[in-house]
Amino acid sequence: MSLLNIILSILLPPLAVFLEFGVGSALLFSIILTLIGWLPGVIHAFYIISKKK
Repeated sequence: MSLLNIILSILLPPLAVFLEFGVGSALLFSIILTLIGWLPGVIHAFYIISKKK
């Protein structure tokens, strides 16, 4: 994970997921979790980005 990914995962979780995976189910799920609450979106973004590598 780069420093940019970490910062974006904290500030704008859907954007971080979008930059890694583009438009898809991971992005949709990240948007929904972020709308429900910021923390679930951040946790999902960290998980999905760290799982890629």
